[in-house]
Parts: sequence; C-alpha cells; structure tokens
Amino acid sequence: MKFPSITRRAFTSELLRASAAILAAPAMVRRASAAPALLDGTRPTITHGVASGDVSFDSAVLWSRCDRPARMRVEWSTTESFHNARRVTGPVTGVEQDFTAKLELTRLPPGQRIFYRIQFEEPARGRSVSEPMTGQFVTAARDRRDVFFAWSGDTCGQGYGIDEARGGMRSYAGLRGLQPDFFIHSGDTIYADGPLQAEVKLPDGTLWRNLLTPEKSKVAETLAEFRGNHRYNLLDANVRAFNADVPVFAQWDDHEVRNNWYPGQVLDDAKYAIKDVNTLARHARQAFFDYWPMRPNWRGRIFRALPRGPLCDVFALDLRTYRGPNSTNRQPKRSRETDFLGGAQLAWLKRSLRASRATWKIIASDMPIGLIVGDGKAAFENCANGPGPALGRELEIAELLRFIKQHRISNTLWLTADVHFAASYHYAPERAQFTEFAPFWEFVSGPLHAASLAPGALDNTFGPETRWTARPKGAKASGPYTAEQFFSTVRIDGKTGSATVTHHDRDGRKLWSVEIEAAANARG
Repeated sequence: MKFPSITRRAFTSELLRASAAILAAPAMVRRASAAPALLDGTRPTITHGVASGDVSFDSAVLWSRCDRPARMRVEWSTTESFHNARRVTGPVTGVEQDFTAKLELTRLPPGQRIFYRIQFEEPARGRSVSEPMTGQFVTAARDRRDVFFAWSGDTCGQGYGIDEARGGMRSYAGLRGLQPDFFIHSGDTIYADGPLQAEVKLPDGTLWRNLLTPEKSKVAETLAEFRGNHRYNLLDANVRAFNADVPVFAQWDDHEVRNNWYPGQVLDDAKYAIKDVNTLARHARQAFFDYWPMRPNWRGRIFRALPRGPLCDVFALDLRTYRGPNSTNRQPKRSRETDFLGGAQLAWLKRSLRASRATWKIIASDMPIGLIVGDGKAAFENCANGPGPALGRELEIAELLRFIKQHRISNTLWLTADVHFAASYHYAPERAQFTEFAPFWEFVSGPLHAASLAPGALDNTFGPETRWTARPKGAKASGPYTAEQFFSTVRIDGKTGSATVTHHDRDGRKLWSVEIEAAANARG
C-alpha cells in the first residue's frame, strides 16, 4: 500500500545456536555462533518465548523456539499451580524448522483458563532439559458467557523497530493490560520489505534508535531472512509477554511478503535480486507458518473459521493468496482478473456464514471494503475503485453481500486493519450504488507499531458513512513515539447478545465506543 510522502511497508539459516544470550555490538544484535562444536554441555534454551493460537472449545496450538535440536514437551493444567498437570510429548525440532516447534493440545475442557508450560529436551546429551516457560489461554465456552476479544494490525512498519529506551512495542503492553480472551492480528504481522536504520529522526528533533539484526538490514528474499523478520518482533519483551497471556489468530496481508504483492507479479525493483514474487511468497508463507501458532492445515490455507461459542464465530480471510493482478479494477464481469477472495474462498465463506448458528459472525478481513487504496497511478490495491457501480474486485463483495441478505444471515461485523488509522464505518443501501444488501458495520484498527496516517477517501459503491475516525483528514503522519497507535475490542454480552466495539490508543485508553444490538436470527 502506498501513502503520501511515506512508504509502508543474507544471512543463511543458522545451524545451531551455542547460547540463548543476545550478543549486541553497537546498533546490531548478532546471533551467537551456530557451530555444533561449541555446544559445551549447556542446557537447551527457549529463545523467543511461548505462544498459543487457534484456540477452540477443546483444542489449542502451542508454539515455541529452542536454540538447538530438541524435543518439545508440554504440561498443562486448569490451575496455575499445575496441580494434576497433564503431560504431552511434542515434536523434535531442528534446523529445517528454524528450531521452532508447534503442538496441538486436544481434549481440553471448554470455557476454561488453561495454564501451560513448555520445555525442550535434548536426549542426545543425557536428557538435558531447558528451563520451562509458562503461558495461558481461555478455551471457547459452549454456554452464553460474555466474549471479549481484540484486533489490530501493522507491526514494525515505516522504519519503527524496537527502541528499548522508549519502551519497545508499547501497544502490546496496552493490549495485554485489557486481557482479551483472544486477539486477531489482521495482517502485516511483519514488514519483510522494510529494512531498519539505526536511527530515525523524529519531528521534535529527537532520535528513534532501533535495535537491529542482520535480517532487518535488507529486504527479505530468502527463507532465512523472512524467518529473521518474525524473530525480530519476538525480541521485544512486550510482544513475548503478550503472546504468553493472550492467544492469537494470525492473518497475513502484503508486508509479510512485499508491499502490494499479488501472485504472478514480476518485480522491477533494484532492491530485490529475486524478481519472482511467487518465490518470495513461498518463502514468506513457510516462515509465517513456522512462527505463528496456527493449526496444521494440509491445504496450507490461511483462511479459516474460528468458533468461539454460541455468541461468536470468527471467519479469518486471506485476500492475498488468491487475488488477480492489481489493475484498473473496472471489469464489468467476474473473471480470474477480478479475483479478490477467489472462487474457492468465497464459496467457503458463503457456506460457513450460512451454517453458523452463532449470534455474531465476525468477518476478519485483512483489507477494508470501502476505502480507496491505490497501487501506483492507475491500479488499485484493494476492492474499492472509486464512485460508481460494483466493478472489478467489488463484484465479489457485491455477490457476498447479496448472498448474506438473500439467506437472511444476521449480525455480521467486518473487522480489518491495513490502513494505519482507526475508524468506524456504517454501510447502508440507501447511500449505495449497489443496493442488494442489508446494513452492516465495518471497523478499522491499527497500527500496532508503525506510522499512523490520515484517512483516505471512501468509495460510495456500498454506501459507507464515517461514524468516527481517530485521525482527521490531512493529519500528518506520526508513529509509536506518540500514543497514536490503535487497537480495538469487541465485547459480546452473554445476556443481551449486544456487541460493544471500542477503539483504544496505544496505552489502552478508550477513544470511542458503540453498542450494536443483536438482531434476531432472520432465517427462522
């Protein structure tokens, strides 16, 4: 995505790490030597914390990373004391996985806080075992108890990395303080195309001083470099503490690969030795799956449904993998060129929405519907293409909205990020060019740790109306050196079924809120 006056958005794989310590030279974090001969009897070490994700009624995915080949071992309990803890043996990790490991816990009790601890065992060295690291999460409930969750996007963009003197990635501390049941990271989880500089001069004349790593010194092209971008964010203490306390449902957008990418693109960019975006995307996708606690998926899909009880189903989209090329976006008929979700994902979403019996159907989109986002002078990056009837990628959205109305699917909420400000939009047919849909809300959040930007123009195809925005039109860009970083929450009341959406700033302060009553299920 391109913004006015600001751009958003080689080393090989390490074989073994001799130490978990981060050895720092001026302005550069260097990895310890990876030579196997240097393993001197020290215990395995967890290097980048622990995390949980894709938590359902009775299962969850746990993630961690070791400093050497070792077997993951997990204990979990419903008590913080780990009384009567259950033990599960996980996989052996090694260089092929970049020493990351994931384990799916099953047969968990629903609606229960689960405490877990992870260790790594190195059997070849006399069963040497790492110090444990602990985390927690809440499984989805089968009854109508309140649901409280958060979402946002855009981490480590526009040159803002980890400045430890300024508190690091402080939005994650603000989020952790709210203790949501789960968090949806709506994409741009890394900025693989955004190398960091040692210093960024701020408007007040002071300097933002970045912690640096080799992989963040250039655009990511190799698998090792994409993995290094994910590891960079995990150097931040706020991120690690958040991951240990709150399960994450991760999506991706463009900066996990490169700004505004689409399948089949061939780059004309001197910064890249690899010009084939499909190759970059293949490396990026592997790193994404390596570093996020996502349930194993034999199809390699990122889009998926996340059931969270009778009050809430989440449908996480992938608007990158199946899209056609960025174009003028004015085609009058659907074709491979106009794909946004793509046919298979659109069909899945229709089936899933129609089958859902949850009060609220949360559509977690990695891009907004009604904001116009350009790609160069003539092409468009998302579905909106300017005022007028549904054309190009808008045809898919029109088909979906028509389907939702025809099948009387009630209580859909669209949640997104990507555009680096927070806003609330209400869509209604009486304001729209395409009118075959029922009114709905779309809420935008972010950035978590990147430049904050001014709102763009709205496209009237689906009749959006701004109800609130965190930043006025024409506002100058700011960044995480201010509180103008945004995340948002949804609280669904178990008694009334109403959903309250609240926007927060970096430190968790409430900025704006709306309560939306739940409509009765219109399908009868």
